[in-house]
Amino acid sequence: MRPPDAEAGEAADEERWLERARAAAQLGPLGHHTHWTSPTHARPTGGDPGARVLRESAWLQQRGIAPSLFCGGGWYTDEGVAAACAERGYVDCTPRSRRPAYLPDDAAWATLDTPARVALEHGLELPAVPTTHGLGELVRALVRPGALSAPVHAYFHDTDLLDDRRRRLIVGALAVLGLRRPAVDLPTLVGDDARVVAWADIARGRAVFGP
Repeated sequence: MRPPDAEAGEAADEERWLERARAAAQLGPLGHHTHWTSPTHARPTGGDPGARVLRESAWLQQRGIAPSLFCGGGWYTDEGVAAACAERGYVDCTPRSRRPAYLPDDAAWATLDTPARVALEHGLELPAVPTTHGLGELVRALVRPGALSAPVHAYFHDTDLLDDRRRRLIVGALAVLGLRRPAVDLPTLVGDDARVVAWADIARGRAVFGP
């Protein structure tokens, strides 16, 4: 869930957001999602992305919200963001198993094929579970025997649930996936026995943007 953006006038709905966040936290692990520029502009155009993660995380903590997952808007990440996530004890879902097709060639993102612990500077380690499938990718993989990666971590947006066709696809795809693959908890995927990879080995593109 993305915290309210005060600069965009979303602070007035803080109590409504907190009510929904607390309800979501009763259903499963809660994630912290960041849009770096605005509610409608996910990737950063300036500022310090890592500092924003820490600032939003502190806001959540002050209100009794304790996410365990993180995903950067527009799949953006850099080493400062990764370090902020490690400091907050998050499991990062921002790395992708495949490059998002819409990103410019020099855009910053991270690639990871299976869950791992990412070694950062100053002895920090960031548990990471890559996102492997969007909705369309998941549906196509389910109809092609042997096409599913291991493990599968699919994503969709809450707004997809407002579209009747996409909602039916999500429900159906997750039901079929549940029949084909057992659910695995996070400690099993990224515990102390998980493989360790260096940040330099998963970082892609350039973490450079305008002022």
